[in-house]
Amino acid sequence: MIKLKKKEKLDTKEKLKIYGPAVLFAIIGVVFAYQFVDPAPPRRISIGTGSPEDATFTYGKAYSKLLAKDGVTLEVRSTAGSAENIKLLEADSGGVDVAIVQGGMAPLAKTDNLVTLGSLYFQPLWIFHKNDLKLNRIPDLKGLRVAVGAKGSGTRILAMQLLGLNDISKKNTQILPYGVEKAADLLLSGEIDAAMFVSTHRSPYVLRLIDSRSVALMGLERAEAYSLLYHCLYILKIPEGIIDFVANIPSRDLTLVAPTTQLVARKDLHPALISLILQAAEEVHETGSEFERQGQFPSPEYIEFKLSDEAERFYESGAPFLQRYLPFWLANFMTRMKIMLLPLFVLLFPLFKLMPLIYRWRIRKRIYRWYSELAKVDPEMHKEDLTANLNEYLLMLDNLEEKVKDISVPLAYSEELYSLRLHIDMLRNKLYRTHEKEN
Repeated sequence: MIKLKKKEKLDTKEKLKIYGPAVLFAIIGVVFAYQFVDPAPPRRISIGTGSPEDATFTYGKAYSKLLAKDGVTLEVRSTAGSAENIKLLEADSGGVDVAIVQGGMAPLAKTDNLVTLGSLYFQPLWIFHKNDLKLNRIPDLKGLRVAVGAKGSGTRILAMQLLGLNDISKKNTQILPYGVEKAADLLLSGEIDAAMFVSTHRSPYVLRLIDSRSVALMGLERAEAYSLLYHCLYILKIPEGIIDFVANIPSRDLTLVAPTTQLVARKDLHPALISLILQAAEEVHETGSEFERQGQFPSPEYIEFKLSDEAERFYESGAPFLQRYLPFWLANFMTRMKIMLLPLFVLLFPLFKLMPLIYRWRIRKRIYRWYSELAKVDPEMHKEDLTANLNEYLLMLDNLEEKVKDISVPLAYSEELYSLRLHIDMLRNKLYRTHEKEN
């Protein structure tokens, strides 16, 4: 039993001598290949939305809850709107990683370091006015008190473009820079004549205005002309009663223009997070609304910024394969590690395939090296001096046999060891027989 343990220990040492360098080489290869692996995605990112009363803020909160399930903290930043969001995306510090941006904002970007993850929904341009005013076209707003949105908001930028196109300016009209909530309150109280908003109908202030009997919604004549002049605008046909059948809101068919809202991100946003954010956006927006068909958004269409490569893959193939079946962080780890697997396999497969052959050669070398010693006492080579040197040859065989007893080999190679011992015994007998014949 003690001898067997010794053999097992020696066999382990032998394997370590052979496989140890291969394992060390593999570790060095892993460390080297790891230098080329993409860094892990950050666990905390931020998104710029709009004011807390805006639908974009609500959507940002919805994304945050979904990303939290995968261990990613999405900080929702309330801002003045799309123009400020563009600045935050381009800021060197203190900015945001991704933002909800209204269509038509691309000219505000000062760098090409922004990409879009796709469009999310239509945001109609709502023009509400006091019910006692008969307004049918934008030129009818001239000379009135009109709220156009706070500075830094997408509403203000679009409103000023359309007003300017119709020769309406601060010279002939009271253009008021009020935020959405204040503008809605002032309009409902009759302190201003009209207000322009770019938002979904789900925003609380839009719902308040729609439900109010003191204000009316103006349709947009020449909508097709506006959409041709400003490619970020799309024509929305609002049929009578689509928002509320019982209250018959709107009370007549209307035509509105609407930019789309997009998810815009920094170019360096981690690809794995892009996929995760789009999965959240898909869950939030896929059902659509009165203005979007089910499954229409998120979409790679209706965009102004360059579509990110990762977003393009998402729209073509869906979520990455591993993210469909594994937790996000595990799937991401395995995806990052794949860059290591192929080169390591190419390098290490031949090496480990060669190791068993080297091991076999080293074990057999322990046995076969003694055959050269055995050949020195072969009677066929010493016929002339066999009688005179018989005792010397026998002593050499005894010494050889004693050394062979100390050879330790794995059980799988015992046959070769016992063959060596048999050959020593056979040679001893042959020496005796040859000596007897000569005498």
